[in-house]
Amino acid sequence: MPQFQQQQLGEFLRNRRDRLRPAEVGLTAGPRRRTPGLRRDEVAMLATMSTDYYERIEQGRGPQPSPAMLGAIARALRLTLAERDHLYVLAGHHAPEPAVALGFADPGLMTVLDALAPRVPALIADDMHNIVGQNSLNIALLGKLVGESGFHANFIWHWFLDPDYRALYAPNDRDHLSRNYVADLRVAVTRRPDDTRATSLIDELHRESEEFTRIWELGDVETAARTRKRLQHPRVGLLDCECDVVISPPSGQRLVLFRGAPGTDTHEKLELLGAIGMQEIGSEH
Repeated sequence: MPQFQQQQLGEFLRNRRDRLRPAEVGLTAGPRRRTPGLRRDEVAMLATMSTDYYERIEQGRGPQPSPAMLGAIARALRLTLAERDHLYVLAGHHAPEPAVALGFADPGLMTVLDALAPRVPALIADDMHNIVGQNSLNIALLGKLVGESGFHANFIWHWFLDPDYRALYAPNDRDHLSRNYVADLRVAVTRRPDDTRATSLIDELHRESEEFTRIWELGDVETAARTRKRLQHPRVGLLDCECDVVISPPSGQRLVLFRGAPGTDTHEKLELLGAIGMQEIGSEH
């Protein structure tokens, strides 16, 4: 096991935080900002962890962060793959295998995700459908998935085992989408023969979902592609969305955009959803 280099970890995090500007992560700097880089509380918010926990890590007085926490911090600080691996080693962990995301989002896709935030709901997922990035409008649309523990950050898990999440989608679209998701998942699992997390997910789905098992046994194989989804959102009603998928060659992760289908009022409803979300955020502060 590599040595936990607490002080060097804190110095590395401070250095990366100081270099990152608020606009690069979709935040507004504000007129009274005393530093050009991110504040600790902003990194904690982006990593979905408490400010106190992040501060203790950066100040070299906290516990050894888990791999999942490191993935969240790497995502928040927009680290490159080399920087992410360095972060893991400083924290006393082996760098992740190339096919294992552990919450880390492709930096290039994160840049696009931040730029889309005001108007287009978008998320980033790895090939196993683990959600590693969401902009604020996507959270308002689908609920918070990024940063959740265990399988609760996995889209496929929610699709087959979370009735409340499944209810967002129009009933007559579900069978078609289920087959697409399982066919894409099979491609990823085949590429990960030694990934115990992938095996555990498949075992859980077989154990808890007869529907998943039935579709899995069909043996379909197909990678994710553009599709159309209709969602019945509790705040703004029916949303008819075109879902575009952009795959990043370096990481294999995909950026999924939800945009209004031509000839529908979905675009206006998404703008309303964004306004509602901003009002709710403002009311919390």
